[in-house]
Amino acid sequence: MGHARQRILLVDDDPGIMVAVKQALSAHGYQMTTAKDGIEALDSFDREPPELILLDLVMPHCSGLEVCKRIREYSATPIIILSVKGSEADIVSVLDLGADDYLVKPFRLAELIARIRA
Repeated sequence: MGHARQRILLVDDDPGIMVAVKQALSAHGYQMTTAKDGIEALDSFDREPPELILLDLVMPHCSGLEVCKRIREYSATPIIILSVKGSEADIVSVLDLGADDYLVKPFRLAELIARIRA
């Protein structure tokens, strides 16, 4: 999905995930933008489209599923889902909606970084 210095939009309502992922990816040279819910994510995406989106599914105001659907209406920007929902049905349904990859929380940061590079 890319190389260092690419702009990544991280969308998650968990402050611990936000801090850990942002620090790890910034240390690898990625430019990070964050949003704590789906509404902020869509606003950020429209203002400054990233090269990649890391998207939680369960958030207040507008779910990650809704964000994925809306972005897919007009953009092919890669989306990696980061979610506690780990059933096969959950994963398959989100991939069918247009997500490019899916990691179940808790995940290893090294694996996330490898998937971003892939």
